[in-house]
Amino acid sequence: MAIGIFDSGVGGLTVFKSISEHFPNADIYYLGDTARVPYGNKSKETIKRYSSECADFLIKRFNVDLIVIACNTASSYAIDFLKKKYGVPVIGVVIPGARRAVSVSKNARIGVIGTRGTVRSCSYYDAIKNISQNVSVFQKACPLLVPLVEEARIDHNITDIVIKEYLDELNKENIDTLILGCTHYPLLKKRIKMLYSNLNIVDSSEVILGYIEKLGINFRENSIREIFVTDKSESFSSLVFQILGEVEIKEVFIEQPF
Repeated sequence: MAIGIFDSGVGGLTVFKSISEHFPNADIYYLGDTARVPYGNKSKETIKRYSSECADFLIKRFNVDLIVIACNTASSYAIDFLKKKYGVPVIGVVIPGARRAVSVSKNARIGVIGTRGTVRSCSYYDAIKNISQNVSVFQKACPLLVPLVEEARIDHNITDIVIKEYLDELNKENIDTLILGCTHYPLLKKRIKMLYSNLNIVDSSEVILGYIEKLGINFRENSIREIFVTDKSESFSSLVFQILGEVEIKEVFIEQPF
């Protein structure tokens, strides 16, 4: 049994790492669509098409038994579409993150940061409200954070300035919990916690493990790990090294009919 994971770029490697450590015997294949990152500023139909092409690559090439959408924007727009199209379990990051946030918040005031696409979809807002109507949800699109992560500007003064530009407004709403609504953002978790020590930080890359376990799939295979990208850049390779250490990255071209 194999797990396929895809994201618009490097951020999903935080999910890949978490799953790899938790399921050491599973065969795991990762696709980062780095040639077309970010997804957050694309239309719904384009996001669905890109997601379909990524899932198609993983299913047809590796016959994966589970698709993990390690992209909040794709989880917001494409998860139901992919479930219907491929007939395999598909897990996104939105529902696990929303449920964890509601469970840890003490004052029922939750902040969500993400790409424009994720915020525009209101996927976290709707998911949280479906869990509890009593929770107040405050959203903020943070489009500059993804390129800062992609360019490996994680420990940099300019990143702190951008984080504060976005989060000061949310912090004034007296939130006690913050959902990192983009899989790039966990790479900034330490910086955010340093600047806002009062916040509970919800990282879906950690929460999603329980949802995979509930599927009851036997992942005892050969511990294969393969990472593919649609465009290999120097900054991407540097960031991969920071997350995973020295690993092989293979560049592929994907284009499938929608």
